[in-house]
Amino acid sequence: MAEKLTLVSTPSLHVVDIGSGAPVVFQHGLGGDRNQIADSFPADLPCRRVTVECRGHGLSPFDPKGRYSIARFADDVIATADSLGLERFSIGGVSMGAAVALNIACRFPDRIDALALVRPAWLTAAAPTNMQPFVAVAHHLRAHGAEGRDSFATSPIGLYLAEHAPDNLASLLGFFAHPEPDQLAALLLDIALDGPGVTEDDLAAIRVPTLTVGHGVDVVHPLDYARKLAALIPGAVCAEITPKAVDRTAYAAELKGALSAFFRMTSRDSRS
Repeated sequence: MAEKLTLVSTPSLHVVDIGSGAPVVFQHGLGGDRNQIADSFPADLPCRRVTVECRGHGLSPFDPKGRYSIARFADDVIATADSLGLERFSIGGVSMGAAVALNIACRFPDRIDALALVRPAWLTAAAPTNMQPFVAVAHHLRAHGAEGRDSFATSPIGLYLAEHAPDNLASLLGFFAHPEPDQLAALLLDIALDGPGVTEDDLAAIRVPTLTVGHGVDVVHPLDYARKLAALIPGAVCAEITPKAVDRTAYAAELKGALSAFFRMTSRDSRS
């Protein structure tokens, strides 16, 4: 199925709008893009899948003023939903995308049918310790540009990740190939020091079916975060899957299976 390009907000953002059926908005992680979601989301799910490439990600330009936050990304998603005529939809995302989805689910509860939080990197607080690797990458990018790759890899954080979360390290090292290191550093720093803008009371007020997904061998996305969010959101279910660092094929298959089962069960079409 071909992608549709939709221009929304300022600056113009690239939007994937693909498939037909009940709408599901599904967002990428920090530094990710439409390809991350294409690899993560079940292609055979009968739904209309919308993914907004956030400012500074994929084909969407960096913000001209260099200002980034999870709430702004959430506002862009809502603006996109409005432009596409989506009054109600299911929502989810990976890592930062999960934080964006959580922000939207709490701020716009009357528009959300279901919520899926994959490998969440935040609970409710801003600047959690697990996001410090992104802060370190930003500093190395600003100081050394692409040459900062080796200095980050051999730093205490880099060495720790190499031993305890090699998949996290591989993803972070990829940032040093970016053609605009200063712009990327500002983006990484702003988001790593931000939070989803919700409280535990907000989580307790969520009344839609909710799935959290997590796995071990992951410093940036602690499995305990997926478990805690499932405990804080009424009726939420936590799926624990094979870590990417252990078996990427099993990880992808189990993630797609969990999302497919969840969205099929919660689809308005299936409940009507």
